[in-house]
Amino acid sequence: MIPEEYLRSGLQVEFEIEEGDRGLKASSVRLAEGVDRKSLKAVSAERAGTGDDGEPLCDVFSPEELSREITELLLAAAPSLTAEQILLIRRRVVEFGRNHGWVEG
Repeated sequence: MIPEEYLRSGLQVEFEIEEGDRGLKASSVRLAEGVDRKSLKAVSAERAGTGDDGEPLCDVFSPEELSREITELLLAAAPSLTAEQILLIRRRVVEFGRNHGWVEG
């Protein structure tokens, strides 16, 4: 059986169909013949954000990089925000990031 974290869109699998509480469901999910297990593990680690040692990976931003990214996200999500609102949100998010080790310096 394939661990659930290895599953991804487009992966070729074989499975059994059984009746579940909410209708039909797949069970005994396994790789289809010819699917490379090594590449499956590598893709799974990449999707989970882990390195070769299994430790989680995390991007660390400079305050300027984080501020720039936040500005772009805010402008795309809510173009009606004022400059004052954006600056306030940026300051608070950068401060939050510093407190959690997500921002350098």
